[in-house]
Formats: sequence, structure tokens, C-alpha cells
Amino acid sequence: MKYGITMLLMVLGLLVGAQENYSALTEKASEVMEEAKDEAGYKKALDLYEEAFRIYPENIDSDGLYSASILASKLKSNDKAFQYLIPLSSIKGVGYSFPGWNYILEKDAEKEYKNLLSDPRWTSLKEQAVKYKTQFYNELKEKENEFYNVNKNRLKEIKDSEALYKEIRNLTPYLPKKERDYSIAFKINDSATTSFFIHFPQNYNPQKKYTLLFFLHGAVRNNELIDYQMAGWNLDGWNRYYKKYADQNNVIMVFPRASKKYNWMLSDDGFFMIPEMLKQIKKTINIDDNKVFIAGHSNGATGSFSYLMKQPTPFAGFYGFNAYPKVFTGGTFVENIKNRSLMSFSTDKDYYYPQNANDDFKKLMNGIQADYKEYRYHGFPHWFPQFDESEPAYQILFKDLKNRKRNPFPKDISWELDDERNGNIDWISNIKLDTLSKKAHWHKKLNFKINKWLAYDEKDSLIVKNVDKNAFDFPRKSGKIKAEYRNNVFRAETSNVKSFSINISPETVDLKKNVKVYVNGKLYFDEKINYNHEYLLENFFNTQDREQVWINYIDVKI
Repeated sequence: MKYGITMLLMVLGLLVGAQENYSALTEKASEVMEEAKDEAGYKKALDLYEEAFRIYPENIDSDGLYSASILASKLKSNDKAFQYLIPLSSIKGVGYSFPGWNYILEKDAEKEYKNLLSDPRWTSLKEQAVKYKTQFYNELKEKENEFYNVNKNRLKEIKDSEALYKEIRNLTPYLPKKERDYSIAFKINDSATTSFFIHFPQNYNPQKKYTLLFFLHGAVRNNELIDYQMAGWNLDGWNRYYKKYADQNNVIMVFPRASKKYNWMLSDDGFFMIPEMLKQIKKTINIDDNKVFIAGHSNGATGSFSYLMKQPTPFAGFYGFNAYPKVFTGGTFVENIKNRSLMSFSTDKDYYYPQNANDDFKKLMNGIQADYKEYRYHGFPHWFPQFDESEPAYQILFKDLKNRKRNPFPKDISWELDDERNGNIDWISNIKLDTLSKKAHWHKKLNFKINKWLAYDEKDSLIVKNVDKNAFDFPRKSGKIKAEYRNNVFRAETSNVKSFSINISPETVDLKKNVKVYVNGKLYFDEKINYNHEYLLENFFNTQDREQVWINYIDVKI
């Protein structure tokens, strides 16, 4: 037995070593290829790839075949090019690599393989690639259908409102999943489709409620929408610690894909994506509604902050690595953080947001008594998650996430907005603005100045630049509401608000007694509230939230 284990370890060691050596050779070949400017350079790079293929045939991957075929095409060695293209076309795609047909059918392929276009084999290759592509999407659709498969619910058949409420609270139509990883297409509009990648803990049990964590990627200006994703893009590299600690803590991870036009930072066109993805996931996965979180890096961390500022209702907490804490599509109303929490992981060598600004932001957070924590790491640049030294930050994040829950019925709410699309926060909804009215004396902007910023010079050295900028912009007039409830009594103060609604739950009021609403010190409403069957059903279908369930509402006009 001992001998067998020893042999197994030796074999595994050899396999790992082979992979490392193959990777080293192909990385060298890639470097030579990037620097090559003539046939001699192309040939040198191709020789390196072919040496890697010859010594380590079991490690040949799609990236290697693709690069070798490009080089052979440049050298007008058609036989060699097709020698690599034919097996490449049939690769399904694993890890970081696209499926093989993508290399042949992508928009730049005919430019890259221009020396092959007159060869009859190119036409045959493209025809076969189209078949592989069709097969790929058929298999993807089958997995997607299985992902969304659930037991049918009977909500629309229930006529008694109180019974409907109880049924929603206890709804469990979920089924086991065949896979741990799914790439799911997501429709943005009639002309744009993206995707999200979802990773399950081992032994997912559909009868158990799970924590869910969205990770928002950075560099949204440089990304493009794609209707499928590969596992390696999300679970390895910079995200390796998300996978490690999500698996350890039974957390479901979701990785959406954004672009310059449709994203969570620069444009409101794509801001709906994360809440809508969450709603779709909740239909088929048993998610704990009070344990849904958002994290991100760089532009993704700014996105996480933006959801905290604009649409935090479905989420319990927000995390960011190397964040720029600012709303880029409107005003940054930092007191909105008091409805949830924010945890930031920053570095002192970050060009994206300087540590002096992080210091002032922290002072501002402490001043309003926000649930905010910042952990700063010294000596690291903007791409902190790339380093092994970032692991302790993930341990802190997942410890916080494990112990944190959303309160679906907070007794106090403070909310400011300059866009009515963001007019919902927990039991306050449908806020409409009246920016022509006089602002209340307590309605004030919070801001600070930033005068130092880090930047890279032409020698890629980090230097300090003097700047004169406000931390936040306020391009539009805003409205604000402060509200609370105690013992069936709701009180609200408003500023530049025309109207709003108060959502009612049996968890917040005693339905046997009158509900009173005071607005700006005056009694506005004093009646009993009954179940509104239509609203109860409609609201649940709009949110898929089994914890924060509203049975009726009170419209308030100022």
C-alpha cells in the first residue's frame, strides 16, 4: 500500500512538472512571438511551440495550437497551419481557453489567417467549426435549461391572502443541480446579451438556504459582452481566493460580465443587471435572502459601492478591493451607507484612489457613524489580488460575510436620491422628487477635497501629483427622506420629495390595530391595513424575496 501511494505521488509530481515545463516553454514562445517582426522571429517562436508540443504532447492546449497556427500562417506554411487548426477546432474549451471553433470564426480570424483563405481546406475548416459551434451552444442550452428547472409552485392558485403570504415565506420549489459550474446567458435588451458564471459549493442541497456573493470585475471600459464564460476566467488567477473561501464556507459565487456600455459604474444602462440576475437565480436556487452580498475589484469595487449608494435593498453587505468610492452617474449620497455596511481593502501604492483620500473617506464614515471598515496593505499596487499576500483580506471578508445578515425590516431609514429609478429602500418605495420645493435645513451635502493623487510617469514610476478635486459630484438636485417605525406608528421627514409609499408587512405591524403615519410632524394616515392580494403576489414576482414580503402599501403625497 505504501509503495502504491509513493508511486501515485511520483506520477502526480511528474504530471505537475510536465505542465509547468510546458507552460514555461509556451510562455517563452509567446514572448518571442510578441517581439517578432520578421520571418526569422516568427520561425523562432514557432520552433519553441513545436518543441513544447514534441516534449509534452499530453499538455498541448488550445492557446498553444492557436499561436502555432498563426505563426505557420504568417510563414505561409499551410500544411503546418492546418495541422494545428484541425485539432484546435474540435477543442471544447476548458480553463481559460475559448472553445476551438471561436478562434476560427471570430471576427479577426480572416485577417489573422489571410494566407490560408485561398486554400480549399480553410472553407472545410470553417464549415466544421460552424458545426462545433452549434453543438457547443446546444450543450450550453441543455445545461441552462437544467439549471432553471424547478418544481411548479401553486401561488397563483391560492385565493386566501394570508395563506398566500405563508406559502411565499415557505416556498421551496428547488431541485438538485447536476453541475457545480454553469455559464448562463443573460438578455440585456433585444440587441445585447451577456452572461453570468455561477459556482456552487460541493454537495449543493436544494433544501438548504445558501449565502450568495456576486463578484464584479474591473476594467469595464476594456471588456466586451460575451454570452458564455469559461471556468478559468472566474475561478483561477486573481479570483483564486474567492473560490477557496467560498468553497470552505458553502457560499455560491456569481460572476457577471459587463462592458463599456453595460456595466455597474460608468453607465446606468447596465445597472439593472445585478438585481435582475439575482432575481433569476432566486427562482431556481435556494438563496438565503438575508445573506446576499456584492464584492468587486477596481471598477467592480466602485460598482459594489454604487449598489450600496443606489439600490442596496436585496443585499446584506458590500465589499471592495482597491475601490474608488464614488457614484459616477449622479450624486454620491454617503449617508445612504447607514442602511447597510461597507468593507474596503486598500493599498498605499494604488494609482486608482490615493491613501490620503481613503483617510478622509474613513473620517467621513466615522463622522456619520457608518458601519464601515477599511484594511490597508502597504507596499502593494492597484492589482493587489494578484499577490499571495492578499489572502488574509479574503479571510477577513468571508468571516464578516459569515456573521452578517440583512435586517429586512430596519426600524430606521435614511435615503437620498437624484434619480427616481433609485427610489426604493426596504419598506420605503416609489419615491418621487420635487426639486423645486424648498430644501429642509437638515438636508445637506457631505463632501471633502482631494489634493494628492498617485500616477505613473513615462518610466512607469509612481509619482505624487497635486490635484484639486472634490471627492464627489452632485450634478442634479436631490431629495431625501428620513423615516422610522415603532409600535404601528410610522414617522417620516422629507426634503424635496413629492410622494412615496410605505410597504407593510405582518412582521412590522399588528394588522389588528390601526397603522398611523406622520409626515413632517402631521398625522397623515390612521387606519387598519388589510392584505392586498394582487400587490402581495406582484411584489413577490418582482423580487423573489421570501423574507422581505410586502402585503400592502400606503401611498403618501406631500
